[in-house]
Amino acid sequence: MARIIAPSVLSADFLNLGRDIEMLNQSKAEWIHLDIMDGLFVPNISFGLPVVQAIRKATTKTLDVHLMIEQPERYITAFADAGADFLTLHYEASRHLHRAMQQIRDAGMKAGVVLNPHTPVELLQDLLPYLDLVLLMSVNPGFGGQKFIPQILDKTVRLKKMIEKRGLEVLIEVDGGVNAETAAQLFDAGADALVAGSYVFGSEDPQKTIERLLEV
Repeated sequence: MARIIAPSVLSADFLNLGRDIEMLNQSKAEWIHLDIMDGLFVPNISFGLPVVQAIRKATTKTLDVHLMIEQPERYITAFADAGADFLTLHYEASRHLHRAMQQIRDAGMKAGVVLNPHTPVELLQDLLPYLDLVLLMSVNPGFGGQKFIPQILDKTVRLKKMIEKRGLEVLIEVDGGVNAETAAQLFDAGADALVAGSYVFGSEDPQKTIERLLEV
């Protein structure tokens, strides 16, 4: 099973973003997580394509782009052009997910679906063969620093069984409330990748924090 840490740029220092990306370049994090918010699908607004383009120029790490926006299909090509490696769309925001996943792959990216805490994994039964990644929200989307919702552990176990039963190679990522304790629980439950924001960037030594999360 893969063990991947994806630090969330939402918790970085935006006045010193280049410095923080270089710190991640020197770290053991394989992915960089980018949360795109439009103020409609979620009540917050984060950043958009220019920031993704700038980060792409500054790193060779995998860019894991999470769209928390209405009608995300409108921007698939734009985020491919900006340098995204993974593009994940919310189940709750996209009416035509099958088509959208095909468009993401046709644009040269890995395709993923995000589920809010209340959305059951069983709804993905017919879509799983068309996915590279499922991102489970373990907090309600839109803000960093929220408390982990423990029911996500059972949800992760159920999703892992669905994937293994069909012999698929779909990664499970979990986003929200990740720390040393929850990381250990999530990896045990079957998660492959964990998004960590404030726990990494708010620590005294982010690189060592990333290493600790990989070793739990």
